Amino acid sequence: MKKLKQLLGKSFKVVMFIAFTIIWSLFVFLIDGEWLYFFPLIVGDVLFWETISWQFWKKKEKKKKRPKSELKSWFNAILFAVIAATILRTFLIEAYTIPTSSMEKSLLIGDFLFVSKVSYGPRVPNTPISFPLVHHTLPLTKSTPAYLKWIQLDYHRMKGFGQIERNDCVVFNYPTDDLLYPERPVDKKENYIKRCVGLPGDVIEIKNSDLYVNGEPQTQTEKMKNQFRYFVKTDGTLFSQKTLNKYNIYEGQILSRKGDYELILNNNSLEAIKRFTYVKKVEKIVAEKGVKLNSSELIFPEDKFNWNLDNFGPLTIPAKGVTVAIDTQNIETYRRVIEIYEKNTLEIIENNIYINGNLSNSYTFLMDYYWMMGDNRHNSLDSRYWGFVPEDHVVGKALFIWMSWDKNKKGINKIRWNRLFNAVH
Repeated sequence: MKKLKQLLGKSFKVVMFIAFTIIWSLFVFLIDGEWLYFFPLIVGDVLFWETISWQFWKKKEKKKKRPKSELKSWFNAILFAVIAATILRTFLIEAYTIPTSSMEKSLLIGDFLFVSKVSYGPRVPNTPISFPLVHHTLPLTKSTPAYLKWIQLDYHRMKGFGQIERNDCVVFNYPTDDLLYPERPVDKKENYIKRCVGLPGDVIEIKNSDLYVNGEPQTQTEKMKNQFRYFVKTDGTLFSQKTLNKYNIYEGQILSRKGDYELILNNNSLEAIKRFTYVKKVEKIVAEKGVKLNSSELIFPEDKFNWNLDNFGPLTIPAKGVTVAIDTQNIETYRRVIEIYEKNTLEIIENNIYINGNLSNSYTFLMDYYWMMGDNRHNSLDSRYWGFVPEDHVVGKALFIWMSWDKNKKGINKIRWNRLFNAVH
């Protein structure tokens, strides 16, 4: 070792560090201990970079160092911050903003969340070469990709603390984003947040707007605040905007100046509306079986079964390793799973189904799938429109709200103080 040290001189520590990293990586690979891959970063910081005081309990001896230029010091500090933030964002925790009302009133427009990657296990990026700390588009541009597709890695999820559970609030990549942006890899698709109401193998059914899972009504908690569309009729008295804002009613429309309204209400706002003496009628708007309230809605799978938002299914969610019979009657249910998510070729020739060129009457799923729905049931783009969410699209679990901003208020009142640091349920 002494001879080697003399031979390598100042490069000794660098060479030994590289050799250690290679040997350590092989060891971690053999024992399947993925999280241990990060250990050489700590060793490197102790030996070279010294960005963190790992022996904080000891008094640090002052070493004579060659003075660095201010520019170099700033560059090193920024470089370390970017690397640390990228690792944190990729493997541990990421910030997310609620942009739409699909989860009202459980989550509100203007809620800023932290999303845990370790709850279900972080994904290894499909596109490791990308601009740091942005998602899919370069800053100050409208469409320039923030990633390079020179290296494309297959889906792999590291070990996490647990699995997705029913009713978790889950952030995931929008499954049908490829219809608009076919060039985007899975991990660069748009991020969405919904509630996972169905797990692999579950049977989902909606009857008159009520959700059933495996034949039982959906389990509700106090924190879940489902909303629906209601017809409200008054004696001709009109609601003031101040009154609607007081009860957090921001969605809906006036149908006539005679006091006819269509409002999106949850249980609390529904009871508040019923207490007004000038309100004569309140009725939930439910689309009857086989009838669409909006003719432009394209309900999964491709309107094949004439389902709607309020009467849907029953439908079984695909599970990894499960084999299903396929024919021309049900193939639309599984077409995207087979072709897009699991990357097979699919053709239908004279009512015969060919997968990868082979005549097939069954298919075995390679991944688990989930059913995601918004709590704002009549104003949510969710699985009822685009179907199953593959496991490789799952980003993480919503943890807590660190900031909440109400655009309808002014000044300091814009901050929803009562929502700060609330856990997401």
